[in-house]
Amino acid sequence: MKEMLSNVLHLGDIAPDFVADTTEGKISFHEWIGNSWCIFFSHPKDFTPVCTTELGYAAKIKKEFDKRNVKLIALSVNSVDSHRKWIPDINETQHAKVDYPLLGDEKGEIAQLYGMIHPNASDTFTVRTVFVIDPQKKIRLTMTYPASTGRNFDEILRVIDSLQLTDAHKVATPVNWKKGEDCIILPSITDQKDLERLFPQGYRALKPYLRITPQPK
Repeated sequence: MKEMLSNVLHLGDIAPDFVADTTEGKISFHEWIGNSWCIFFSHPKDFTPVCTTELGYAAKIKKEFDKRNVKLIALSVNSVDSHRKWIPDINETQHAKVDYPLLGDEKGEIAQLYGMIHPNASDTFTVRTVFVIDPQKKIRLTMTYPASTGRNFDEILRVIDSLQLTDAHKVATPVNWKKGEDCIILPSITDQKDLERLFPQGYRALKPYLRITPQPK
């Protein structure tokens, strides 16, 4: 059995800081995030087909992330020089313009720090990991896909909408929720005056613990 070297990070943990070279210059990760949210995602290898489609689609919808104050940054265990040579292929084949940094990690040190290498899948390349990190540098979501399956970046965008909404209001979002749809009032809100104050648009109580309200503005 292969030795498990990768770090394990949990929701609510502070995302590890690091300094690294990227296609947009050297960064200190926490300083680079600043007061923004961050999508930090790994791809197994440069010049590979699924990764090409993923990075291209992320570039296509980057304006949607910008609207939500979200920065994108990608990693593989390739060099920055390799990334720079690959980007024109992504732009050409995906009809996109990659304008977010790709991080070089030839020694795999950052990948190990974030648990992106799963030795029983591959002890060399990263799996398709996603970290959503908030402005306080806390990890708010993790997702891991196998190398053979491209990620759904529309789902990542949906999660950002949910996290930002539920941070600002006393609601949760139900199954398959999309921005603008009805939400669920947190069960911890029980005082009638609080309900009227927090949810002036009203609500429907399907059960005492299941109360539906329009998305707060």
